[in-house]
Amino acid sequence: MTANPKTIIKLSQIVKSYQNGDEELQILKGIDLTVEEGEFLAIMGPSGSGKSTLMNMIGLLDHPTSGEYWLNDENVEELNEKEQARVRNEEIGFVFQQFFLLSKLDARQNVELPLVYAGMSAKKRKALAEQYLEKVELEERMHHLPSELSGGQKQRVAIARALVNSPSIILADEPTGALDTKTGEQIMELLTALNQEGKTIIMVTHEPEIADYAKRKIVIRDGEITLDTTDSVRIE
Repeated sequence: MTANPKTIIKLSQIVKSYQNGDEELQILKGIDLTVEEGEFLAIMGPSGSGKSTLMNMIGLLDHPTSGEYWLNDENVEELNEKEQARVRNEEIGFVFQQFFLLSKLDARQNVELPLVYAGMSAKKRKALAEQYLEKVELEERMHHLPSELSGGQKQRVAIARALVNSPSIILADEPTGALDTKTGEQIMELLTALNQEGKTIIMVTHEPEIADYAKRKIVIRDGEITLDTTDSVRIE
């Protein structure tokens, strides 16, 4: 990270609740979290703890019931749906456990998708997609369909797709969950290299050995942050 890192994410008293009949079910209970540019953060916690809800909130895939979310100095809740969609496409790259590649498009065409939504010309899209497939060492497989790729290769395509718009943040939700151990290690080494280049990476995982790749870990239990290794203390 830089000597004076910029705060790119600030969550203040984020609450997420759902109505379950007459009962209100609180998933997140007043989350405070600050993430600086260049961090590699792992979010951990048991099933049902709220970690995936928190990730969805950061990725603008869900909205808080109350609280404030600032992303790159913008108050997200003050943006309309079109503006939030722009922020999602330009500033956040998503990597999911299940890859979410379109089966009828080859690797290069899958990587091009965010650029299509951004309105980039076909010539520029093609060149950028090829550049990022080279970055993840898949240039020789760019014309293969997802069905012709291994799990690790599919995840590399997904990472290239996440990077192609040069987002400030990569959100990785269980990025090794569908992979064998060796392939998972290769993907984590790639994410580590991207972090060393300056990318901010936020990852949800339930595997301690995967979380160990991150520089900072937070643990969520029952909708609250109970441990943040930035402070190296348990939060009571």
